[in-house]
Amino acid sequence: MHIDKATAADIPALSELLSVLFAQEEEFAPNPEAQAQGLAQIIHNPERGVVLVARDAGQVLGMVGLLFTVSTALGGRVALLEDLVVSAKARNAGLGAELLAQAIALARAQGCKRITLLTDRANEAAQRLYRKQGFVVSNMVPMRLALT
Repeated sequence: MHIDKATAADIPALSELLSVLFAQEEEFAPNPEAQAQGLAQIIHNPERGVVLVARDAGQVLGMVGLLFTVSTALGGRVALLEDLVVSAKARNAGLGAELLAQAIALARAQGCKRITLLTDRANEAAQRLYRKQGFVVSNMVPMRLALT
């Protein structure tokens, strides 16, 4: 198994993984076309972010995305961690932790001062994983305005 940056050829497999993830989340529903468009925007524009993919024998087993922006509070680059997901057959083997660790290392290498993420309140397993890597619950309250 190895982890590297996703390419355009990975988009169909990554979109399938996202469908699994979004089927579990309360606020989202799978939309393979939108997922593929979003992945393409990240993969083709490295200044926006990066998608890391875990592979074994050429098969995609998991992914994690980082999106880059700037924090005025910190005066520099920060990252948003998006879409950490591992295929059902590869779960409980440490792959999610390895993807997360590599995403953190990449954010550090990119000069990011912070990583922010959102997770479903009910997803206690994901929260345990994030806490093990040093993430803490923020006092900030996420709010959204749908524009479409």
